[in-house]
Amino acid sequence: MEAESQMREVKYAADISSIREAQARIKPFIHQTPVLSSESLNALAGRQLFFKCECFQKGGAFKFRGACNAVFSLDDDQAVKGVVTHSSGNHAAALSLAAKLRGIPAYIVIPKNAPKCKVENVIRYGGQVIWSEPTMQSRESTAVKVLQETGAVLLHPYNDRRIISGQGTISLELLEQQVPQLDTIIVPISGGGLISGVALAAKSINPAIRVLAAEPEGANDAAQSKAAGRIITLPETNTVADGLRAFLGDLTW
Repeated sequence: MEAESQMREVKYAADISSIREAQARIKPFIHQTPVLSSESLNALAGRQLFFKCECFQKGGAFKFRGACNAVFSLDDDQAVKGVVTHSSGNHAAALSLAAKLRGIPAYIVIPKNAPKCKVENVIRYGGQVIWSEPTMQSRESTAVKVLQETGAVLLHPYNDRRIISGQGTISLELLEQQVPQLDTIIVPISGGGLISGVALAAKSINPAIRVLAAEPEGANDAAQSKAAGRIITLPETNTVADGLRAFLGDLTW
């Protein structure tokens, strides 16, 4: 029951203070990623486009920011028992790497149909793989079982204040890099952890800036949720972008 309660505990959204704290906390561990532009893409778009290249981040994705912030924000009594998450993608590898840097266990619940390369990344970074069936119900119930057995701390891939705060450091870094005439930030949306942090930070610093969400037509639950005024989950999704198949959480909504 205690583990189930931890899965459902009320969390609070991030704010600019928690994002600035995250920036200071993770600075020794992350890469400051470059902002690049492309003349050919600018010509196609008819405007200047700039790309915040988180593909060069440790672990190969922005997810390391949130995972690193969450892991290093734990006090020693919490951290010693390790961390647990359920993920089939970049959060799994990011959390494994962050836990390795802190010297604590990472228990990663992964569905059996996860891409082999992503599972290999988890193992390479020292994560302990626990298999589940490829359904959200199985992933969550398996994570609960791991919590009960280990006493580890659950770190949700996106529906967690610490994760959102870490992702928000992208905005702080981007604005510090002084992109000329930056008026719009376009962010991919899946579970919503990235865009929540990016929007909170960017709007706090420059209220006039626009933050737009982009998602596949075949996995457009966020657009449907906005239109309906409530969280919509889709029975199935159709996209090659496997990282954009998650649904919004109560914090990111």
